[in-house]
Amino acid sequence: MGIFTLAGLIAKLPAQAQDAKTPYPSMAPPEQYLMADRNAEIALARSAAPESISRDAEVMVLGRQGYETAVKGKNGFVCMVERSWTAGIDEPDFWNPKLRGAICFNPPAARTVIPITLKKTELVLAGRSKAQMSEGLKNAFDKKELPAVESGAMCYMMSKQAYLGDSAGHWHPHLMFFVPQTDAVTWGADLPGSPVLTFGYSQDRLTVFLIPVGHWSDGTSDAD
Repeated sequence: MGIFTLAGLIAKLPAQAQDAKTPYPSMAPPEQYLMADRNAEIALARSAAPESISRDAEVMVLGRQGYETAVKGKNGFVCMVERSWTAGIDEPDFWNPKLRGAICFNPPAARTVIPITLKKTELVLAGRSKAQMSEGLKNAFDKKELPAVESGAMCYMMSKQAYLGDSAGHWHPHLMFFVPQTDAVTWGADLPGSPVLTFGYSQDRLTVFLIPVGHWSDGTSDAD
C-alpha cells in the first residue's frame, strides 16, 4: 500500500546483484528521512499526478512527529511523499533513507489507504522495531482503528523525480488500484503480455494492482 508499494515494484524488476542481504539493517537517524526544504517536498508530492489533479489536492509533508497537512485541498485528492517503511517488512529497502515515493491518492484511497501509511509512520517515529510496527498495525486493524479499503481506491505515481529504491530507481510512471486481498487472476495480472502487475502484503490487508503508463505527470514520454 503505498510505498508499501515500493518493494512490490522492485520485486517485478529483473534481479540485480545486492551489495549485502541487509544494506539497511536498522533505522537511520530520523533527520535523514526528512526533506529540509518543505516547498521542495510539496512540489515532489504534487509531481505524482498530472497538474490538473494535483493543483487542487491536499498535500501532506513529513515532520518529526509524522505527516502533517501543508496545503489544504479542494478536490479530495491527497498527495504526499512516502518513505521507506511503507515497503514490505522484509524488503531490503525498508530502512533506506533515500527513498522518496511521490504518490497522489484519490478520495477513496485518501480515506482508507493513507491511514495505513500514517499508522506505520507513527509507530516508526515512536522508535518501534519492524516487528513491533507490524504488530501495532495488526492490532489497529483488529480493533477497527484502520478502515477496510474502499471501493474505487487508487493512486497516481507518475513523478519523474521520485526515487523508489536502490533497485527500482525512478522506475516507470504508473497507476495503482487498491482492493481487498484477492487473487491476481481476477485482473489477469502477472500473465505473459498483461500490462497489469500485482503485489500485496498481508500486514496491509489489501492487494495492489499496478499498471504502467507511457507518460510522466509533466507530459513527457517515459521512453525519452
